[in-house]
Amino acid sequence: MRLVAEHLACTRGARPLFRDLGFVLEAGVALIVTGPNGTGKSSLLRLLAGLAAPTAGTVRLEGAGVEPDAPVAEQAHYLGHLDAHKAALSAAENLGFWRALMGRPRLGIEQALARVGLGGLGPLPVAVLSAGQKRRLALARLLVAHRPLWLLDEPTTALDVAAQARFAEIAQGHLDAGGLIVAATHAPLGLSPARELRLGAPAAPRTGEAAVGEMDGSAR
Repeated sequence: MRLVAEHLACTRGARPLFRDLGFVLEAGVALIVTGPNGTGKSSLLRLLAGLAAPTAGTVRLEGAGVEPDAPVAEQAHYLGHLDAHKAALSAAENLGFWRALMGRPRLGIEQALARVGLGGLGPLPVAVLSAGQKRRLALARLLVAHRPLWLLDEPTTALDVAAQARFAEIAQGHLDAGGLIVAATHAPLGLSPARELRLGAPAAPRTGEAAVGEMDGSAR
């Protein structure tokens, strides 16, 4: 399976964020989207998730098990800035909702909670959880339903060092199993193999990462 973006353009209001953006992301590889604030990192993830339409260009998944012209969203988990929890429901009830909605169950609810360090907290209302615990609960959604493509916007926000290590282990396991990850971040995520897509002013790739494309550029 691979994710293919061709000649993508995005405009916010009257201001173009990027144009003629393209890349090919193969299974087992992470694409790390970097760049200054306001250059379109979150907007790119929303385009890939089908939550917004590009000004121009196309995005598609290719490979085994993918129907021609099937929306990318059908194969993707999207984790945005907001954790998307119902505060009045328990942690377990929130995960149960997403597990039933998305289909293709993977881990059980208690098993997923334990993997993100929330074992035993399933009965608690989300309203009483800390910011870091709420973020970990959002990450647990990645584990309760199978999706080959993970679209992650600042996934380590509010996580302490131990929780960041847990996330890196979970995400690396997804890559090792042949999954794909596109993550917008300002901080290193410790994933390998990883390639960088920098939006905004051109910059040299970080150590261990190869540039994929830049604003006004295509994959290379």
